[in-house]
Amino acid sequence: MKKILLIEDEANIRKLLAYDLKLAGYEVDEASDGEVALQKALSNRYDLFLIDWMIPKIEGIDLVKMFRDKGLDGVMIMLTAKDEESNILEAFEAGVDDYITKPFSPRILLVRVQSHLKRHSSKKSQDFSGLKVDENKRKVYVHDELLQLTKKEYDLLTYFIRNANIVVSRDQILNDIWGFDYDGDTRIVDVHTFKLRTKLKDAPIEIRSSRGVGYILEEKE
Repeated sequence: MKKILLIEDEANIRKLLAYDLKLAGYEVDEASDGEVALQKALSNRYDLFLIDWMIPKIEGIDLVKMFRDKGLDGVMIMLTAKDEESNILEAFEAGVDDYITKPFSPRILLVRVQSHLKRHSSKKSQDFSGLKVDENKRKVYVHDELLQLTKKEYDLLTYFIRNANIVVSRDQILNDIWGFDYDGDTRIVDVHTFKLRTKLKDAPIEIRSSRGVGYILEEKE
């Protein structure tokens, strides 16, 4: 499920857009100001950002610059009443992928969100240290051999790849892969990671345990 961060300070608009996006099958997080948005963006992975320009604490245009400076590669769509050419140019120079002026049709917004996510996903067949991940087909190859993974193992592997060379805690993995509503034991993370590590024995990468913390994906030495 694609994950969207909706950044909008007007509660009525935010709730309406969030409802429509969830109805369309997206997972949606909300932020009503720039500081909350920045915190969420840096602690989660989002496929797309919907960003209102005029929001409290940190303006949308500055958020875009911060997100791009920090290497966030999700689709970024600016939502704003600013319709001057200079504003539009400034936004694209900052790093947005699209610019939608208010008022707008929610149906048109959904179509553009779908279009951007489809194109963005098509770019995500990636090669990581000899391990090829085709995110469109949800398939993984090690030295051109198809790796037989369960759905959860695939989700877990792509999660580790997105966070390569970073130690991620068991709680963080549990929240991001199993969801905040999962009330089981964190040992489920260890069980699935063990199975995944076994299947990656011939791969040029490995998932290492960080004692007492979690796991880290790195290249084999």
